[in-house]
Amino acid sequence: MPLEGPHEVELLRIFIGEGDRCDGRPLYEALVLEARRRGLAGATVLKGAMGFGKNSRLHTASILRLSADLPVVVEIVDRSERIEAFLPEVNRMVADGLVTVEKVRVLAYRDRGTTPAEDHVP
Repeated sequence: MPLEGPHEVELLRIFIGEGDRCDGRPLYEALVLEARRRGLAGATVLKGAMGFGKNSRLHTASILRLSADLPVVVEIVDRSERIEAFLPEVNRMVADGLVTVEKVRVLAYRDRGTTPAEDHVP
């Protein structure tokens, strides 16, 4: 369903490592599945080619420097009160990483009327 006009929402960003896990599965997957279970508006996982965090150790996908823990960012968008309600669960799940929340303006959120394909979770 399309939104009419701009809307203010929050963007939750969770910066973690590809090797981080929660309850036996990749942390990025656990976060997205929990957000979906709670009915949040949307989530996306972005896998990075290079990055560093608090300890300044460089993680890279370069052939010359193989890294077992590439950066991953999970982005989740919804209304402020729904993001705030999700934060305690994020805090429980994320042992190491950076969590940020910022206000964003949604200009369009459209669905072409397609039905979701059968879920495929490895």
